[in-house]
Amino acid sequence: MIGRVLSSEFLKIRKKLLWLLVVAGPLGVVALQAVNFGLRYDYLMKQYAADPWGGLIENVSILALPALLIGLAIVASMAAGIEHQMNAWKMTLALPVTKRHVFAGKFLLTAILLLCSCVLLVLFTVALGFALGFDASIPVGELLSAVFYPYLAAMPFIALQSWLSVTMANQAIPLTVGIVGMIVSMFAGSRFPDWVPYTWPQLNNEWGEPLYSVAMGVGTGIVVFLLGMAEFVRKDVK
Repeated sequence: MIGRVLSSEFLKIRKKLLWLLVVAGPLGVVALQAVNFGLRYDYLMKQYAADPWGGLIENVSILALPALLIGLAIVASMAAGIEHQMNAWKMTLALPVTKRHVFAGKFLLTAILLLCSCVLLVLFTVALGFALGFDASIPVGELLSAVFYPYLAAMPFIALQSWLSVTMANQAIPLTVGIVGMIVSMFAGSRFPDWVPYTWPQLNNEWGEPLYSVAMGVGTGIVVFLLGMAEFVRKDVK
């Protein structure tokens, strides 16, 4: 059942700007780093002489995190906005699907689109590295963890933004929550304790182990997802 709901969600966005956003996010991040390295090539190559790939990955990660946090809010809003704009929630829920499946479909759509952006970010980063003349010894593990660990650690925010976007007709509120969350997260690393979710996408914790942040993000994301689903099931749809 969930497979059919997800297929329907992808059909709805077939001619929407969501796909452009999925590509534009990682492309913009890497393009900005291309300009950065292009203008300061000699300085950066001297600074990262021992590990040029590591330097590139570090610089890409700095821009990728805010792009991920604001991108998930926009993607979730646009995914849910299809029904809100057309006042089609009753029509959607009149189909032979449960409200749980509809909510899960919106969440999975957002998560999958963001995952596609992460995959593109990996590919664009590798392409930029080769364009800068780096050798073929790509630190694959470092690159994948730098891209996908923050994505997994941000799972509570993906669930929260999906919840808010689906249940609120005024999408200004979910977008505002997403923007504020992005700003708070960027300054949360050294200002909040490890249990605050806004610190998790930065992968910083007192144990010095990014997987702890990932585990807390995935676990809390499941809880937020279930809470959102329960609230959506009880909510009267207009």
